Amino acid sequence: MAHINLLPWREDRRQQRQQQFITIVVAGFIFAALVLYGAILFIDGLIDEQSGRNTFLKSEITVLDKKIKEISALEQERERLLARMQVIQELQASRSKVVKVFDSLVRTVPEGIHLEKVTRQGNSLTLNGVAQSNARVSVFMRQLDEDAEFNRASSLQVIERTSTKARGKGDVIRKFTVDITESKPKTEDGEI
Repeated sequence: MAHINLLPWREDRRQQRQQQFITIVVAGFIFAALVLYGAILFIDGLIDEQSGRNTFLKSEITVLDKKIKEISALEQERERLLARMQVIQELQASRSKVVKVFDSLVRTVPEGIHLEKVTRQGNSLTLNGVAQSNARVSVFMRQLDEDAEFNRASSLQVIERTSTKARGKGDVIRKFTVDITESKPKTEDGEI
């Protein structure tokens, strides 16, 4: 039988396998490096895209903040205008009220009473005058309470008896002060 030496063949085969292993390991490292590089590029792309979105959102938020400030300024302006309109409407409604009040005063003042001074503060009137007797002041106050232009709560603040030396004899007169409030003006709808 012939003697065959298989050792060099095995040695060659081992070297081939070792070179294949080294080649596969190097190829694996290269492939892993390429996959890692691709993953890093992909993640960097996502981060850049998200940064772009964040920048866009920040710019839009500043635009919206400016609009919110404008809206709040417009709302404040609207409230001021509504307040002005309310004042104008109240003045419009009470414009004829002064004329009606003075007309009612003329109609309610009985004979024997003379008004010297009428003072208006808001809705309250202070009437200063002179009367020939206390009864005339009482009649005047009753007529004020019954008039629709005034609230039903006239109050006598002062009544003072004085005398004058006119026409050669002494006349006794009463100086009085009456406070009364106007009734609320009616709107065009008839509501108070």
